[in-house]
Amino acid sequence: MCRATPPPNCRYDLKAGNAILAEAKHLPLYEELVAKHKVDYIAGGATQNSIRVAQWIHGGKGFAAYIGAVGKDAYGADLKAAASADGVTTYYDEHADFPTGTCAVLIHDRERSLVANLAAAEHYSKSHFESDATQGVVKGAKVIYSAGFFLTHSHEVMVACGKKAAADNTIYAMNLSAPFLCQFFKTQMHAVLPFADFVFGNETEAAAFAENNGIASTDVEEIAKAIAALPKENTARPRHVVITQGAKATVCASSDGTVTVVATPAIPKESIVDTNGAGDSFVGGFLAMISKGADLKAAIDAGHFAAGHVIQRDGCTFDSSVKYVPAGAPAGGAAATA
Repeated sequence: MCRATPPPNCRYDLKAGNAILAEAKHLPLYEELVAKHKVDYIAGGATQNSIRVAQWIHGGKGFAAYIGAVGKDAYGADLKAAASADGVTTYYDEHADFPTGTCAVLIHDRERSLVANLAAAEHYSKSHFESDATQGVVKGAKVIYSAGFFLTHSHEVMVACGKKAAADNTIYAMNLSAPFLCQFFKTQMHAVLPFADFVFGNETEAAAFAENNGIASTDVEEIAKAIAALPKENTARPRHVVITQGAKATVCASSDGTVTVVATPAIPKESIVDTNGAGDSFVGGFLAMISKGADLKAAIDAGHFAAGHVIQRDGCTFDSSVKYVPAGAPAGGAAATA
């Protein structure tokens, strides 16, 4: 992931707060960023960000594992090293014919715009998923999570994960991830949604889902309730739809009709470095606590803590010396570790 701060009149037709896949017109952007701007390189990827943060919030080593595709190149080696340093075990599908994916993160006035060139990431193979090593990870997982970007190339792997979770009564979670997925990958998204116990998104993604799925309301709570009420494979578990809204309260609608609203702790504007990774970090903190059996309020609190910490830094990074202590834990007591 390369991060830079371009002028506001960016000629690549990018929008603040948006995430898109690179088209041919965007490809010169990557070289331009390196040539004309001070660029920071940060290990990323939406799902990998969440997994790294979940590992941090949970604590200890070896709690979290990540499965995905990279190239057999320097960036792939860097990703593996960065994940390992954060305590995450990686199971990469390595490709010699495709480079490791990159994402240009453009920051202006503390808002980010993402342009992803997926490269190897969109060539994750079903054979890698079906390998003994990967299946061992899936079988042992308490929570299986994927960002929605996987819908563009490997939704059948998401379905397979969902089916496994439903059969074992373990948790499967997914993310809407970007408005374009709600618009152009509806079929794939609706193939996965029946298996989702948790669905994450932000207010922009929720609005895009409503617009493209016949939900007349523009109210975030009503949209979340509508998604929560969609057909579900594993009826032994309710579905929870969690919608973040930046500085506004986070909304969680459950399939039993209840809605949990939790205010987002205020962070002074001058303390915000950039918002890139905020949503990924929220998911990581949330799922770390859900894996411990925490209730929705406690999970949302952890998500807020993680996101609030990350937006005060460059990219999706965190100070590993900072330990998360859930509300109600004894002062100076144990962090959120198993």
